[in-house]
Amino acid sequence: MSESKVELLDFWASWCGPCKVMAPVIDDIEEKYKDKITVKKLEVDDPNNQALVDKYQVMSIPSYLIEKNGMVVSQLVGAQSKKTITDELDKALE
Repeated sequence: MSESKVELLDFWASWCGPCKVMAPVIDDIEEKYKDKITVKKLEVDDPNNQALVDKYQVMSIPSYLIEKNGMVVSQLVGAQSKKTITDELDKALE
């Protein structure tokens, strides 16, 4: 069985209230799924992340993209429940 690569891209900013609320949720998910996925935390104000912000047309934060083998399979915008995010991750891991 070949392993598929699943990534959770977390687009956030330090001045974003909902991003601050979601940070511990994303940390919990990262810990729970540490052997299954990679979490990339991408601050939208960091010039190093601008190409990805543009590529994925991130207009609102927080935004969460789930990629499987380099293809976006799910996109969630705004504060989400932990269950909503983990349900999408579980689908991507199937």
